[in-house]
Amino acid sequence: MASPINPRLITGYSRVLRRLASEGFRILVVTGGGELARRLIGYARSMGMPVDSQDRVAIQASRVVAQLLAEALKPVAPSEVPYRIGRLPRLLERFKVVVMGGLRPGMTTDTVAVLAALKLGFPLLIKATDRDGVYDKDPSIYPDASKIDSMDFDRLMDMFGRIHYKAGLKSIIDPKAARLIARHRIKTVVLNGFKPENIELAVKGHKVGTIIHG
Repeated sequence: MASPINPRLITGYSRVLRRLASEGFRILVVTGGGELARRLIGYARSMGMPVDSQDRVAIQASRVVAQLLAEALKPVAPSEVPYRIGRLPRLLERFKVVVMGGLRPGMTTDTVAVLAALKLGFPLLIKATDRDGVYDKDPSIYPDASKIDSMDFDRLMDMFGRIHYKAGLKSIIDPKAARLIARHRIKTVVLNGFKPENIELAVKGHKVGTIIHG
């Protein structure tokens, strides 16, 4: 939704999420800031700002995207974009869908999503990205890269759990989130987020993207 911000894609997500809400699903969406956030981080870095400051401007970008989606989802979702994970249980008692962005420096939106899933006891985490799933190597560099349909938590750790964090890190799953997913054995699906219908397929248990499980 945010690489760059795509109104048509946001509208597509709102349709899918409304449909899932009408079927009784309760959903938390955590948006990243995408290319907008990376551009702002670049500006902050060029001005000599420390990493915490770079993170803060990226967080605001993610919250702008979250607000756009929240407004598109009304009245299924509240206009409020919460600043705390502790606020989520009460909001999800009143609404079928809640949208949030980043929370604090040093914590990516991937990590926010994992911590929120743990707080809420959700059985499934979905990571929407710009690829069809996890590949054995970077498909933008290696034409012979192969998509991995299913992987266990050990392989997740081998691929993503030891990457060094920096503001604006572009990784399919950030290292802290990968470690939390593996530690708590959270079933996760990584899929192409430019096709909103993939979210519905994953929620309903259809084969899509890469499934990470024990």
